Amino acid sequence: MCRWRHWILGISRLKTRAASWLSVLETGYVLHRLPAWHVNLRKQLVKAPKLHFFDSGLLCHLLGVRDAEQLRVHPLRGAVFESWVFAELFKLLVHRGEPPSLFHYRETRGAEIDLLLERGLALTAVEVKSAATVATDFFNALERFSDRMASAEPAREVSSYIVYGGEQSQRRSRGQVLGWRDVGALTQP
Repeated sequence: MCRWRHWILGISRLKTRAASWLSVLETGYVLHRLPAWHVNLRKQLVKAPKLHFFDSGLLCHLLGVRDAEQLRVHPLRGAVFESWVFAELFKLLVHRGEPPSLFHYRETRGAEIDLLLERGLALTAVEVKSAATVATDFFNALERFSDRMASAEPAREVSSYIVYGGEQSQRRSRGQVLGWRDVGALTQP
């Protein structure tokens, strides 16, 4: 019994230390805990925050990525790109004097939206893909989420966006596609 108690106390202390360090890193704008967005739509939502680094260069350094070619084939390339998009959107909103009401959405059964920008009852849903080309299935989660929000009480208007690693921005029937250089368009009301 005594061993288990020491083990549990050790884990409790470790959690406290980790939370303290996360708080220090957040205060210094090194990283941000992106909260989960949820209303009582379904009880099977993941409510844990996502961590995003504000400095993608620092993130790459910590991952051991030293040049663009390494990043191109790195298994966490998508996560690095997602953090970069988050940081750019956060900075744009703050510099405009707008509170960054940013969230993520994830269900336990798979549906996930990388970034949600909430403005009243309007939601901007963003899927972030590091690929240089857009595949039609990139819109699937956005459409499911939009359908759920249309039938929610109160109904919410959802604007759907894909931000991808390519250059061309375009309007498609299923949503807006933004090249990585056009991330700023997400802040337009």
